[in-house]
Amino acid sequence: MDLGLARDIGTKLLLVGAGGLLLYWTISAVRLVLSARGINPLIKQFFTQVASGQVDGAYLLTTRNYRSHVNRQQFIRFLAGLQLNKYRNLKSGRPRLQEGQVILTVKLKTDAKEELPLDFTFVKVEEAWRVDRITRLAAA
Repeated sequence: MDLGLARDIGTKLLLVGAGGLLLYWTISAVRLVLSARGINPLIKQFFTQVASGQVDGAYLLTTRNYRSHVNRQQFIRFLAGLQLNKYRNLKSGRPRLQEGQVILTVKLKTDAKEELPLDFTFVKVEEAWRVDRITRLAAA
């Protein structure tokens, strides 16, 4: 086989492979974005209710599974331990899909540049997103 022909075939195979990988990545990204619709309004609603003192409303945004493991008093103690009143800004990261759940890292920030990273795990319950887990992460 001619060396030039082998090089041409190799280049074409490399381009096809790169194109396939790009197509796969694009489809995965679009699927993730479409499946995560509705999560940002839920996060906003959650923190708005907590900030306005409607802790029961925020607690009801969680799944039945979450409420079976974390009772109302534990939820209130968890929120109190976070000292949410000192944070002013909220920045959400890129959602991650894992076993039918969407995990989103949310960073709460103070004016003094302190950060509180929280991982929220969401699951769909009857076509609506609900919080299934909240985990406090170590500050970066």
